[in-house]
Amino acid sequence: MTTVSVLTTRDKIGYGLGDMASALVWQTATLFLAYFYTDVFGLSAAVMGTMFLVVRALDACLDPCIGAMVDRTRTRYGRFRPWLLWFAIPFGVSCMITFYVPDLGTTGKTLYACATYALLSVVYSAINVPYCAMPGALTLDPRERHSLQSWRFALSFVGGLVVTVIALPLVAWLGQGNAQEGYFFAMGLMGLLGVALFFCCFAMTRERYSPRNDSSGSIWGDIKLLVANSQWRIVFVFNILLLTAVVTRGSATLYYVKYVLLRPELVFAFIVSGMVASMLGALLSERLLGRFDRVRSYQWTILCFVAIGGSIFFLPPTALWLIFALNLIFSFIQNLTTPLQWSMFSDVVDYEEQRTGRRLDGLVFSSALFAIKMGLALGGAVVGWVLGMVDYLPNTLQQTPLVLTTINGLFTLIPAALFLSMALLLCFYQLNSRRVADIADLLAARRQTDAETASPLPVTQELTHDRNL
Repeated sequence: MTTVSVLTTRDKIGYGLGDMASALVWQTATLFLAYFYTDVFGLSAAVMGTMFLVVRALDACLDPCIGAMVDRTRTRYGRFRPWLLWFAIPFGVSCMITFYVPDLGTTGKTLYACATYALLSVVYSAINVPYCAMPGALTLDPRERHSLQSWRFALSFVGGLVVTVIALPLVAWLGQGNAQEGYFFAMGLMGLLGVALFFCCFAMTRERYSPRNDSSGSIWGDIKLLVANSQWRIVFVFNILLLTAVVTRGSATLYYVKYVLLRPELVFAFIVSGMVASMLGALLSERLLGRFDRVRSYQWTILCFVAIGGSIFFLPPTALWLIFALNLIFSFIQNLTTPLQWSMFSDVVDYEEQRTGRRLDGLVFSSALFAIKMGLALGGAVVGWVLGMVDYLPNTLQQTPLVLTTINGLFTLIPAALFLSMALLLCFYQLNSRRVADIADLLAARRQTDAETASPLPVTQELTHDRNL
């Protein structure tokens, strides 16, 4: 490769702390928000599902605008890192107020839930679009980006473990029997921790590469370029399917353990053990998969964890420890692929720069956040609507056989079907390991030529300014 950039462990940990902060909200939304709205806040399952879909769909329209603004940001601290400073505190505040239950009537509470959920979504985008787009400014090496994403998601799962391990005990301790107050104070503390972690991420990372002429052209022109990119279209649909599957399974987890297994006291152990396995899978991703072609290894890994996860549907609740073991294996194998998932967006950014000369980090990664939001919306809506259709009764341990079968399917078969469609979609994806490496070499050579002919602001000077924080 013409330009080599080896990231230090400090770089990788610093970057990962940002996703640890995001995980405090992401993991909460995946595991607890549906349950909080139905069983604590007091919304009906149907209203909750509709709110998830409508709010996320409206909020997603803002994502391309945020991405375009990120691409046009110019500060002495870089394009991406300043956004972490600007939105860290709003991130913590929005997390806290989302879990507040106002003393209002049914209509007032519904409006409050919609407003705070929408605010949380917007702030999440404003800080996560630039955060997710940062790898292209940190290193040009695809293998280094894979390693960076491995550290990112390992630390993200640590954040998820913090939520899983601490959240419910905090709710019980701070609420003293009042679940509404418990959730509010516990999530307030989580928000405060998230603010501190984003500040650390800003301080420990440095943007090393800043392509020239990124701000030329209109937002609409950039969007048209991206839509014409066949590989972006594949990755976009792929990630909507992925997030829908993950959120459907995650949202159904509490219901599955509580009502199908009839072991509510094991919710904590079930979720935490899965999180530990997920963290190990993400951390070992580059080591285990980095030597193979990324597309083929992704496909085979999907088939493996689908077979393992789908088999849980056919096991009786009495096979408790087998279900635990299969869930651990599923979580480990599935999250081997998570760093690859996010590396695909960086690959698409490089491909677009090679294809048209435009580097659209912000816009591409705003589409990633759109996929996340659509996954949250569709996954949450599916769980809410389906449970509403089968007359699920909150806080009733003895559910009907139809409800139990439905919850089991939401946890196993529906996600498995979505994962299988993802494996099929990868048959049309062309950015395999060899082609990605060739594109990286080409871009590195092109940037070196530009630097020699145009004499842009030296990177060392930018970094000198940056250290004066």
